[in-house]
Amino acid sequence: MTEQMTSGFELMFAGMGIVFLFLTMLVVAINLMSTLVQRHFPEMPASKTAPGITADIDKSVIAAITAAVHLYRKRQGL
Repeated sequence: MTEQMTSGFELMFAGMGIVFLFLTMLVVAINLMSTLVQRHFPEMPASKTAPGITADIDKSVIAAITAAVHLYRKRQGL
């Protein structure tokens, strides 16, 4: 019985060691890829306005759109 227990513990520790080594290598690989991507593809500075949106939209237009969305959601029960 003790021989089977010893064999079981050896197998358990071998499996846990393999999983630990794999996860460690995975973390190292992800960190390496992150560093390489940040180095070769730096983040572009954000623009002041979202693409496709002009800054000269009238506040009354925004209020009308907001009211229409609110009314639609109220009617649909959202």
